Amino acid sequence: MIKASRDIGSVKREIEKSKGESVFVKVNLGRNKYEVYTGVLNDVYPSLFTILPDGDYKGKTVFSYAELACGNVKLKLKK
Repeated sequence: MIKASRDIGSVKREIEKSKGESVFVKVNLGRNKYEVYTGVLNDVYPSLFTILPDGDYKGKTVFSYAELACGNVKLKLKK
């Protein structure tokens, strides 16, 4: 089991503050495979958040706060 490096409450607060901003997303797919793209932090819900990807991606991507806390998903704000 992967241990959380941060608690979920602090992750939620950070995501809520960043709603509507552009982000870089890096998703760990396992076996040293990663998916990297940019998008906009679209909606924030009690147990998950959505990102609207830029470019050729169709639809939204959905992540839970636990994935972010454990490090399976990494977000970085565009400046």
